[in-house]
Amino acid sequence: MKRALLASVGVFALIGAATAADLPPGPNYYKAPAYMPPPYNWSGLYIGINGGGGLGRSNWDTAGGFNLSGGLVGGTIGYNYQVSRAVFGIEGDVDWSGIQGSAGGSATSNTWLSTVRGRIGYAADRFMPYITGGGAFGTFNASAPGLAGGSATNAGWTLGAGLEFAIAGNWTAKAEYLFVDLGRFNCGASCGAPTDNVSFSTNLIRGGVNYRF
Repeated sequence: MKRALLASVGVFALIGAATAADLPPGPNYYKAPAYMPPPYNWSGLYIGINGGGGLGRSNWDTAGGFNLSGGLVGGTIGYNYQVSRAVFGIEGDVDWSGIQGSAGGSATSNTWLSTVRGRIGYAADRFMPYITGGGAFGTFNASAPGLAGGSATNAGWTLGAGLEFAIAGNWTAKAEYLFVDLGRFNCGASCGAPTDNVSFSTNLIRGGVNYRF
């Protein structure tokens, strides 16, 4: 009788242990939270390269207006400071430029182009859309058939927008659009008339790669 009672107790104990193993964790059960990487931080100094192309317009008092096109490539330096999701920055670049065009023998060409711009972006983790604007600087040349032609280094303005995204580590890439207006200069008798104003403006589409320190 005692053996039967002990055997029954053992069977019920095994059944209870098996049932307890199938029950959900109790209130004191602790599971470590899944690892979540910290949000990407855009603050810091960076340098990089950029390149792309421009489609623009030059207007002459004597020769009328004609379209410009060409490529450009150069270097970039900037600094970002992130506050919550807002990113405030300043960026400068200097590019060699081959943007040029002509009509009826009159020609306009841009040899170098630089911008110094503020940027305001929205940090969506590893993506940052931004708007940008500031000063633009560059030299553009004007020439006419049989005449010496002239050139000027002008200060103008630029305005645009872009998207920058983190690739890996400290590397980022960007694509942006800028409208650039370098104003005009009077080529004068060097282009065939006492007063002959020549203007330069362009729409830039550029890509770039930056390394953030």
